Amino acid sequence: MYPILSTTYFGPVQWYQKLARHGSVLMEGCENYQKQTFRNRCVIATANGPQALTIPVVRGDSDCLRDIRISDHGNWRHVHWHALLSAYSESPFFEYYADDIQPFFERRWTFLHDMNMDICRKICELVDIRPDIRYTDEYMPADALPPHVIDYRDAIRPKNPVPDDEFEPRPYYQVYARKHGFLPNMSILDLLFNMGPESIFYLVG
Repeated sequence: MYPILSTTYFGPVQWYQKLARHGSVLMEGCENYQKQTFRNRCVIATANGPQALTIPVVRGDSDCLRDIRISDHGNWRHVHWHALLSAYSESPFFEYYADDIQPFFERRWTFLHDMNMDICRKICELVDIRPDIRYTDEYMPADALPPHVIDYRDAIRPKNPVPDDEFEPRPYYQVYARKHGFLPNMSILDLLFNMGPESIFYLVG
C-alpha cells in the first residue's frame, strides 16, 4: 500500500508523515488546481495563534496544477519570510535551518508545482527521510485508482479534513504552547524549527 498525494507549500506534519512512513509515494501533478488548500498554503503557529500563509497564483488556459503560475502580487515572499521570523526566531532550531529555508523566499519560481516539489526535496533532506517519489502522468479519479493506492489528495486539507487513522497529532514543544496550547498539524516548518533533528522520530513514530 502506498499513498497518492497532492503537492503542498511547506505542507502539514500529516502530509510529511506519509512520506516518512511509506517507502513509495505517488505525487499528483495532473489534477485541477483547487483554491484554499495546502497546494498553495501553509499554516504556522504564531504569538496570535495559527496563521495561514498563501501564495497568490495565476491561472492560465489550463487549470492543471502543473500549469498554475506563481504571482508576485502583494510582495508575498517578503511577507511570508518575515512571518516566519516573527513566529520562529525564538524557536530552538530556527537559526540552524534558516539558511536552508530562506532561499525559497528569494528565488522566483514560475510554476507552483515546481516550487512545491523543490520544497519537498529540501525538507526531506533536512528531516532525513528518503521517500521514493513517483509522479502521475495522467489524472485518475478516486474510483479508478488501483486498490493498493491510498488517496490522500483531498483528505489532507486546511478545512474539514477527512479522518485519518494513520495520523495522531501528538504534542511536541511549541514556542507559544503556554499561550495557546498545543496547535496540531501545523506546517512541517513548525516541527522542524521546534524539534530539529528529532523531527524524524515524530514522523515515523
